Amino acid sequence: MRRWRQLGRILMGLLRELADENAYRRHLAAHNRPASGEEWRRFSEERLRAKFTRPKCC
Repeated sequence: MRRWRQLGRILMGLLRELADENAYRRHLAAHNRPASGEEWRRFSEERLRAKFTRPKCC
């Protein structure tokens, strides 16, 4: 039973990382801001802008 719980925690952590939840929490902590819809939009736009303005190598 203990291994199933551990596996569940690992899977949930992986899903949170893939869904940017962990990155959003780090963003909130770094900017000392509360979670809100407006802050999520700001975070998402910032990440998309960074992703699409970087030059591609190949």
